Amino acid sequence: MWVRRAAIRPVPPHARVSSATLEHVEGLLAEDDDESEARFEEAFARFEETQGSLSARVADALARPMPETALSLGYFLTLSVWMSFDELFGARLGEVSEQDLAAVEESLAFDAELRRGAPDDPVETDDVVAMEQPDIVRFVREHVSVANEGLEARAEVDAIDAIYRLALTEIIALSYAVTPPDRAAGRTDWSA
Repeated sequence: MWVRRAAIRPVPPHARVSSATLEHVEGLLAEDDDESEARFEEAFARFEETQGSLSARVADALARPMPETALSLGYFLTLSVWMSFDELFGARLGEVSEQDLAAVEESLAFDAELRRGAPDDPVETDDVVAMEQPDIVRFVREHVSVANEGLEARAEVDAIDAIYRLALTEIIALSYAVTPPDRAAGRTDWSA
């Protein structure tokens, strides 16, 4: 399903992340032991190695002063999102360039602006992203909702919202970086 007046390009069906992949990744990161912490650090190092521009953007966002809840959520969500794409697509996941990332950020900002100009349209930008990547956005929303429980300070709520927007940007950027299965296998005859 595609929404009229959206500035966000559709995500190709071959780039959709499944809930089974998300459950697997969450299980890997949810364990609270030394092995899990080592796995987390190793995964973050691979994220930095394979997604230089994207991991730098994440690191910049998480380096800003913010409440501990938002910081923990930021590390967990951004790593979970990347690990899900990496786990599911492997070699088919290309690197997100700085230009790709800027284009995604511009399209998200432009889409939000379009929606502000159409107050009768009940669909928000994050809903458009959810239509394109339903399982992974549901996963992110669930964790954001839990993190927001009991928060009263505006600064805490704003920090969680910034993490949510960062995760949505990462989801769209990584979605566009997934190559089709045939192209990844080196197929050159596109007429068949």
